[in-house]
Amino acid sequence: MKAAPLKGGLLAVGLVLSVSAAFGHGDVQPQPVDTTGLAPLGDAWREENPYRGDAKAIAIGDSGFNQNCARCHGLQVISGGLAPDLRYLPLGKEGDEYFVERVRHGATTNGVMKMPAFEGVLSQEALWAIRTYIEAKHEE
Repeated sequence: MKAAPLKGGLLAVGLVLSVSAAFGHGDVQPQPVDTTGLAPLGDAWREENPYRGDAKAIAIGDSGFNQNCARCHGLQVISGGLAPDLRYLPLGKEGDEYFVERVRHGATTNGVMKMPAFEGVLSQEALWAIRTYIEAKHEE
């Protein structure tokens, strides 16, 4: 007689875990990025990375990337196939233009959001620090 309630309880636990796994990826809160030590950039978006090669920006970008971008673009910028592998994003101004467009406005394909917009969510300083980190991981 005690087996039925136990089975029902296990079934309920299994359903809860299944639902949380199914929705776990898409409902993630962006994490703040501490940009202490970086020069402030103001409100107007820069066209080129102002922190290129800056060791402090790379360290901040490492943390910011792994908290906010790695779930799709992979740890250490090595994509597992869910999203583009950013190690091959062009260096310099060409890559900066693509990066700014994507991080500010996100990306939608066939009506499905593939990447959220981060403008207003993360600061320009945080996003350029992430770009600096991505460039430090660049591969040909």
